[in-house]
Amino acid sequence: MKIFAVGMNYAQHNKELDGTLYKPEKPVIFTKADSALLKDHKPFFIPDWSDRVDYETELVVRICRLGKSIPQRFAYRYYDAMTVGIDFTARDWQQEARQKGLPWDICKGFDGSAVIGEWLSFPSRPLSSSPEGEKRQETGIRFHLDINGKTVQEGCTKDMLYSIDELVSYISQFFTLKTGDLLFTGTPVGVGPVHIDDHLEGWLEDRKVLDFHAR
Repeated sequence: MKIFAVGMNYAQHNKELDGTLYKPEKPVIFTKADSALLKDHKPFFIPDWSDRVDYETELVVRICRLGKSIPQRFAYRYYDAMTVGIDFTARDWQQEARQKGLPWDICKGFDGSAVIGEWLSFPSRPLSSSPEGEKRQETGIRFHLDINGKTVQEGCTKDMLYSIDELVSYISQFFTLKTGDLLFTGTPVGVGPVHIDDHLEGWLEDRKVLDFHAR
């Protein structure tokens, strides 16, 4: 099982980090170790080697079949479920890595840093094949994160700089996708630090799919 993740996929988040709106020339792809996966409402333990760990709320999709060099027009066939996930980031380590041009393996891929919630089926696919699908394509899929009962981050897939299908097609040029692989599709604006005893709840549209505590 591989965990793929996407950086810089929402313009407002890019401005939040770098002070300007922009779209990367190509999708920014990185991976997380399989030991990063955290599920089943288990608590997230904030590592003591970082001074600041940020939550990054994302839509996560699940790969459902083997694929390599997938044309974009067929990409929708290769994922079957979605959920809300948290890409926890050791921000102080990431800032140093970006300044020095170093890899992101530690700041992004440490144990427990890839939290996922309950899986839900995708709406009608391909999205343009039915009135419901056309509406979903136009309005996007909305998700948000609450911490201690307060909404701290909201996102919608229509605001993604690279769509799910574009990402699946692009990644498959370099990696063979396998059943069970996960794709974190990028975080919108509003990231921030997580603290001990925080209660985090992730919502996909009007359905709560993620519920856990930080320790």
